[in-house]
Amino acid sequence: MMKNLWLIPAVLLVFGATAFINAEVTTTIERETTVDSLGACQGVSYQNGRVFLYGDRETGIIREFKLQKDSLTYLGKEYKLTLKGIDVIGHPTGIAYHSSLPVFIGNSIRLNPEGTQWKAVIYNVNWNGLLKTGTLDGNLLNTIEDDVCIQGTRPEYVKYNKRWYVATADYGEHGNEVRLYDPEKLAKCKKTSEAGVLFKKFTCTPWVQNLHWINSKGVLVLIQNQVEGRRWRFTYVDFAKSVEAGKMVVIKQTDLNNRTDELEGFTFLNNTQKGIAVTSARKNNINYTTTMW
Repeated sequence: MMKNLWLIPAVLLVFGATAFINAEVTTTIERETTVDSLGACQGVSYQNGRVFLYGDRETGIIREFKLQKDSLTYLGKEYKLTLKGIDVIGHPTGIAYHSSLPVFIGNSIRLNPEGTQWKAVIYNVNWNGLLKTGTLDGNLLNTIEDDVCIQGTRPEYVKYNKRWYVATADYGEHGNEVRLYDPEKLAKCKKTSEAGVLFKKFTCTPWVQNLHWINSKGVLVLIQNQVEGRRWRFTYVDFAKSVEAGKMVVIKQTDLNNRTDELEGFTFLNNTQKGIAVTSARKNNINYTTTMW
C-alpha cells in the first residue's frame, strides 16, 4: 500500500486539472457606473493597486484611479498620448505592462472614412516617464508597425514555458489569430515581420477587443463582442494547450446578453473573482463584475 502513495499527488493533479477544465465559469455584473472625460473608453489596466482607464477623447488619454472599497476614485492624474501637443496614440487598444519588462501600448489607425482599412502600431513607451511628465515627449522609445496582424493590435503580457511574451489578437471577422512576440526583439524592431519577433500563434474566434492574462491559472481571457461592435463575450482559453495546438482550446465561453453595447476591456483586481469591464458607451461605461469558477 505504501509503495503506491507516490501516485496520489499525480492523481490529484490530473483530477484538479480536469475539474478546472470542466468547471463552469460565470461572470455577472454587480454594479454599473459612468466615468467621464475618457471619450470612448477603450480599456483598463490594473497595476499594483492602481487602475488606469484609457480612451480616445480629443487625443488618446489615460486617467489614473485608485480602488477604494468597491469604487474607483480619480487621483487627478491624466496622461495625454501626444508628442509636442500632437495626437500620436489616438485610439489606444491595449497596455502591456509587467514588472521591469518593456511597456507597450497598442494603437489602431483608421486609413479610410468607411473604417474598412486600418493600420496597427505598437509603441514602446517609458511608462514611468509618461506617468511623471504626462505626455509622450521624451518617453516614446520606439514605434513598431504590427504588419503581421490581420486587423488591429491589443498587447498584453502572457507567460509560456516560464518566459514572458507580448500577446496580441485581431478584431476582424475572418482569419483571426492570437500571436506571441518576443518582448526584447519587439522593443527594438520596426516591424513585427522582422526575423525572430513572432514566436508562436494560434487561431481564435472573431471580434477580440482586448486580452487579459490570468497568471495563477495559465488562462488567457479573450474580451470579445458577439457580433461586430455589439454584445459582450468572455472566452476563457487554456493558453498552453492553445499554443501547442495552433488553435484556441476553450475552457468556457460566457455571453452577457443583457448588455448590447460594445465591450472594450476587462481586468481582474488582485484576484480571479472581482473585476472591472469597460465599454465605449457614454453611460455605464465602467462595470464591476464577479466571476465564479
